[in-house]
Amino acid sequence: MQAIHKRAAPSACAPGPSLIGLAALTRKAMRGEDLASVARSLLLRLADDSRDAAALLDLSTIEQLLGASANRVALQARALELRRAFTQAPSRGGACTLLALVAPGDFMANTPLEFLLEDADIRVDYLYVDAEMDILATAPAHDAAIVAVAECAANRPLLAAIARVAGRWPQPLLNAPEHIARLTRDGAWRLLYEEPGVIYPRNQRFSRRQLSEAGRAENFPFIVRPLESHAGAGLEKIEDKTELAAYLQNHAEAFFYTAPFIDYRGADGKFRKTRIAVVDGEPFPVHLAISSRWMIHYLNADMAENADHRAEEALFMDRFPDFARRHAHTFAFMQKKLQLDYFLVDCAEVGSDQLLIFEVGSAMIAHDLDCPENFAYKSAPMRRLFDAFQRLILSRAGEGGPSGAPA
Repeated sequence: MQAIHKRAAPSACAPGPSLIGLAALTRKAMRGEDLASVARSLLLRLADDSRDAAALLDLSTIEQLLGASANRVALQARALELRRAFTQAPSRGGACTLLALVAPGDFMANTPLEFLLEDADIRVDYLYVDAEMDILATAPAHDAAIVAVAECAANRPLLAAIARVAGRWPQPLLNAPEHIARLTRDGAWRLLYEEPGVIYPRNQRFSRRQLSEAGRAENFPFIVRPLESHAGAGLEKIEDKTELAAYLQNHAEAFFYTAPFIDYRGADGKFRKTRIAVVDGEPFPVHLAISSRWMIHYLNADMAENADHRAEEALFMDRFPDFARRHAHTFAFMQKKLQLDYFLVDCAEVGSDQLLIFEVGSAMIAHDLDCPENFAYKSAPMRRLFDAFQRLILSRAGEGGPSGAPA
């Protein structure tokens, strides 16, 4: 098939009115504020101007926060029919403009940059790419760009399309698309498993038939999940053939990932999982989740209800420089192998010299939106992370030429 090259109309390329944005709307949701009143104001804007794409995109975000994914999809599609570029302008003049290349989809489709840059003196323009558009010609003027498109099946054609023009990008481009594309569960394992400081259970891809034939005694216990699942959806620990048969009966997907189950409980019987963000090679703590359940997510760990767990997380963050020194070689190895300016890793410390890796990616969330009364200790370490990310953007923007879009 002949490649399609088309320049988007100016109204679809140039960023329009500034978005309220994911970070501000998520903060309202997490603090129990009324999103309905925000939605009403956006609907009034649309009554005045039915082509207000920014209002449609903010409404799409609200619907996602309310759990109405079908409404989110429809509203986002309407917004992207009107324009492909949107802006998140700072309240004061921006020191530079960052162009984020993003994909249509839910909150896991892209690196959630807004949480990292919410109060930065940086204007962020978002360009929603598709595999057939002339990305270089469509890009609005900017000082630096970042590939925020996350690795997933739906995004692979987009990452490939960006990769085809990345070598001709006129400004510094962070998080090269070909390196993001390697972050499948089995791809990340192949990159990192040989490091002595890493325990990385082998992630393997199986078809339904292959998985049903994998029920040999030496394989148990193992964990299994559908190929494109995230946030624990469809993730289970399989102890024997009976549980495997039941799992396959309850999950109709065609392909799955499996990995050996590693019992990483501490001496007190609790599981601990930490999220680390790595900015230009330097690690920063995002959170420490503590739970009696092996499948931990920060939201299902009882951190808000358990003061002892919060005290331990606060101590972990306070002593994180010691953690970083213990694992300095491992983080240096990860930076060398992944070749990403920004990535995150979910892991657990095993002993004092190894990290058990659960997941590596570019789109896991890092934020400071937890209740300020219970989680006051998180603000300072998150501020250090945000400042480091902002310094990275400003330094890369300073390496480029005059702000501009490709001719």
